[in-house]
Amino acid sequence: MSPALSPDTGLPVSIDDTIVRLAGLDYLADRQLATCVYLALKLQRPLFLEGEPGTGKTEIARTLAAMLGRPLIRLQCYEGLDLAGAAYEWNYGRQMMEIRLAEGAQRETLAAELFSERFLTKRALLQAIDPANEVAPVLLIDELDRADEPFEAFLLEVLSDFQITIPEFGTVKAKQPPIVILTSNRTREIHDAVKRRCLYHWVDFPDAERELAILQRRVPGAGAELARQIVGFVQQLRSVELYKLPGIAETIEWTRALMELDAVVLDPVLVQHTLGLLLKYQDDIVKMQGSESARLLEQVRQEARGG
Repeated sequence: MSPALSPDTGLPVSIDDTIVRLAGLDYLADRQLATCVYLALKLQRPLFLEGEPGTGKTEIARTLAAMLGRPLIRLQCYEGLDLAGAAYEWNYGRQMMEIRLAEGAQRETLAAELFSERFLTKRALLQAIDPANEVAPVLLIDELDRADEPFEAFLLEVLSDFQITIPEFGTVKAKQPPIVILTSNRTREIHDAVKRRCLYHWVDFPDAERELAILQRRVPGAGAELARQIVGFVQQLRSVELYKLPGIAETIEWTRALMELDAVVLDPVLVQHTLGLLLKYQDDIVKMQGSESARLLEQVRQEARGG
C-alpha cells in the first residue's frame, strides 16, 4: 500500500505517516521530531533544529527533499557570510561592459535596465523564494551558528514573509513558501528574533535501541553481535567528557570500516587502531587510547552478559 498523501501537496497527512515516510528513506525519527516536522509542513513554518554535530539535523532536510520530490537548496553558513553570498548581488562587471558597448540612445534605455533581473545574480535565499519556481524547494540554512550574528537580521524577512526586499529592484516574494530547515550546532546562541519565527526542536543523540535500528538500516551487512557491540561502545563513549562526541555518521563509518577489516566482534586492539574513525581530535584520541577504551569495551561486554 502506498503512503498516504495530503491532497494536491504530497505532504504527510499525519504524524504517523511522517514517521513511516521518513523511515522509508532510512531516516528513523522519534515521535517528537516527527511531530515538529509534520507541523512545520502543515503550518508552513520554518523548522529550527539545534543539537550536537552528527545527530542528523542536516540529513532531515535531504530526506524531506527526497520524500517530497522537491529540489534542495543549501546555504552553508560560515564566518563573514553576507547578503551578497546568501541572497543576491548585482553583476557589476556585466553592467559596466554593457554600458561601454552601448551607444547613443541605447545608453538611455540601458540605464533604465541596469537594475533589472538580467543583471541580478541569485544566491540560495533568493533562489528559494523565486516566484518562477514551479515547485517550492526545501531550503536548508545549515550551521547558522557559524555565521556572524548580524547575518541573522538578513534572515528575518525571509523567515516571516518568505520574501526579500531589494532596494534597487523591489520586493521578491515566493508564490509558494519554501520548506525551510535551519540547523545550529550551538557554538553560540541564535537570536530570539530568529527562533520566534520558527518551530524549534533539540535533536539529541539517539538511544541505543534507535541507534542500533539506524545502523541496521544503513549498514545491513553488519553482523548482529558486531552491531550491538559497536552501538554499546559508542553509547559509552558519549558519556565521556570529550571535545567532540561521535555522531551517528561516525557510528556508521566505523561499522563500515570494521566490516572491511573482517571484524566479527570488537577487541581492544582493533578499537585502539580505529579510534580515528570515531574521534576527530587528537586530544580525544589520546584520552581514549589504551586502558580507557579497553575499560569501555569491558563495560559493553558486561552489559551484554547482563551484569
